[in-house]
Amino acid sequence: MKKILILNGPNLNLLGEREPEIYGNVSFEAYLESLIAEFPDIQLDYYQSNHEGYLIDKLQEANHQYDGVVMNPGAYAHTSIALADCIKAISIPVIEVHISDISKRESYRHHSFTAEACKHCIMGQGMKGYDLAVRELLGI
Repeated sequence: MKKILILNGPNLNLLGEREPEIYGNVSFEAYLESLIAEFPDIQLDYYQSNHEGYLIDKLQEANHQYDGVVMNPGAYAHTSIALADCIKAISIPVIEVHISDISKRESYRHHSFTAEACKHCIMGQGMKGYDLAVRELLGI
């Protein structure tokens, strides 16, 4: 059975409440239930942290436990060389997801250090971006 880790960064625990005009009004936990139902033959595990070091630790652990990672680094995409370096250091593919289209937001959000290290970046597809990222990791 394929194993994929879904890794969400800071403030994504507030999905469904936080800026619904940008992020929608569905919590990630509610969305995750439908994602798991869509891929019953895949083990999808979920982890969220507001702390950069915890995300790095989880990526390093995932390297030997998972077939790939779907990661929404949140605002760390625009600031974290450490997360980008970690993605480069591990051997499993990482696909970055952003719910909104960061290229159409504030100018400081236009560049993603972490996306440069990832296999692919999906943005502006809402929560469906996670589904698209899982499909890409599975090659379907």
